[in-house]
Amino acid sequence: MPAPDWALAERALLKANAEAAAEFAAKYLDDRGFLRCVERWGGNDGPDDAMENFHNWTLAYALGAPEELLRLFEKAWEGHLIQYTRARAPSVEMARGGMYYREFITAFDWEHNGEGLAAFLFYGLGRPNDAAYVQRMRRYAGFYTGEDPAAPNYDPRHKIIRSLHNGSRGPKLSPATVHDWGGEPVAGEPERLERYSTASNIRGDHPLNLCSTALAMNAYLLTGEEKYREWLLEYAGAWRDRVMANGGNIPTNIGLDGRIGGEWEGKWYGGVFGWNFWPQESGRNYFKRGPRIAFGSAFLLTADESYIEPLRRQMENLYRAAKVEDGRVLLPNKYGENGWYGYMPNRHADLERDLYLWSMRESDRRPVARDPWISYLAGENAGYPMKALQAELERVRRAVAGLRADLSTPDTRASDHPQRYNPVATAALLNLTIGANDPGSVGNILHSRLRYFDPVRRRAGLAEDVAALVEKIGASELTLVLVNTNPVHARELVVQAGAYAEHEFESVSLGGSALVVGGPHVRVRLEPGAGDRLLVRMRRYARRPTLAFPWDQSGR
Repeated sequence: MPAPDWALAERALLKANAEAAAEFAAKYLDDRGFLRCVERWGGNDGPDDAMENFHNWTLAYALGAPEELLRLFEKAWEGHLIQYTRARAPSVEMARGGMYYREFITAFDWEHNGEGLAAFLFYGLGRPNDAAYVQRMRRYAGFYTGEDPAAPNYDPRHKIIRSLHNGSRGPKLSPATVHDWGGEPVAGEPERLERYSTASNIRGDHPLNLCSTALAMNAYLLTGEEKYREWLLEYAGAWRDRVMANGGNIPTNIGLDGRIGGEWEGKWYGGVFGWNFWPQESGRNYFKRGPRIAFGSAFLLTADESYIEPLRRQMENLYRAAKVEDGRVLLPNKYGENGWYGYMPNRHADLERDLYLWSMRESDRRPVARDPWISYLAGENAGYPMKALQAELERVRRAVAGLRADLSTPDTRASDHPQRYNPVATAALLNLTIGANDPGSVGNILHSRLRYFDPVRRRAGLAEDVAALVEKIGASELTLVLVNTNPVHARELVVQAGAYAEHEFESVSLGGSALVVGGPHVRVRLEPGAGDRLLVRMRRYARRPTLAFPWDQSGR
């Protein structure tokens, strides 16, 4: 098979990601791995932003980018742990002795906590046997499962996390000051504190806290210990039941007594970052971020659609309240005493793609039928692969040009400043190579139909010179093209069913001949310059998920 243009573009993008990342790291990291910036606390720019600059680097490595990319992430991660443990915010109750404690944020909200952990959560895809990583994931998960008495974030009786601000020092139950939210004053920037002047009530649970389930999920995938799975299902299940009892609307406050709206006069739509409250900014509402992560994880663990039904019901409620203006469908983003308001164009395509790919129901496909990737999978957008990959290569080029022209200096640079120049591009690779919706930069887990491993180099990701294209996805089958772009050397590849071997291959057909598999892995040998189209039949969510590499999975 002559190497198709998309195959050459995939290989070029994987290489460019690593080369551009090296230049980014050279500019914004010092020799210790510290971010060259002013260290601040809070929601404007804070510890989370230091690592959000690298949010998809570990994903790029797991897809097949060169080893150097992961080494650069490791340098940044280890450096920032020291940097922000030393950094202090004297006006902040939870950060006077350091912004990190036990290598974790002391107490803040999961809009920011999740963003700071995004790359770390995907590190296990490439290094599941890293002992320090496993130890850290156990510790971090323990802050939320109730097993660490020094961090009493979780109330097992009411099945809630007790405050919007939580972390390694436990929940903050006293009112949040403007400094707790915004850190130390910055000359000439009064808005850094003023924007939080009415955001003091952080008591009780919030759907953002469901982001914390990614810690238990990864601890389970790494260790196989049931306690992590059981806690995740308990906490996600309690929230599922609350949403369904609330007519399919996700509450944005649960009181310390376990009642919906318990800290906001019984109003399900109350709460900071909620349906009817965000200080001085009406647009923000984080009702879906945590539920998308937690309910998706619970579904992956159980194949029980009752966990994703609340997400479907919430979207149905928004569509029922929709308005049409100038031919555009607008959905409400807020809810208050007078009902729905804050109408804007649909911003939920990420969630709607997830729902369809999880359920494979035609009714869940309709809202995203015109999405470029989803329409490609339906055979209606043949040019999508090259268009998407070319756009990603252009994104890398623009980011590198931007960082080269960046004249900011470390003494004035905010920790979130480099984010605009992060040159690593993974969205198209996720769609095209493994059939995955982009998990974003918020601290999610990976949902995919496939994943790849190099049995020669004993690492995760596409083998050297190999490109992959998922052309079609059905409920129990998919079409996959594999190509060896090297005209001289043969390559070997292990194809896995699912990000965590949670699916099972039934058969793989090639040239009219079917190989019965009955397991989560297929090993493929690609001769020089060879490739072909495979029809893969599979049972989804049929196996216990794990982060172990194929050759380390017992009994396989």
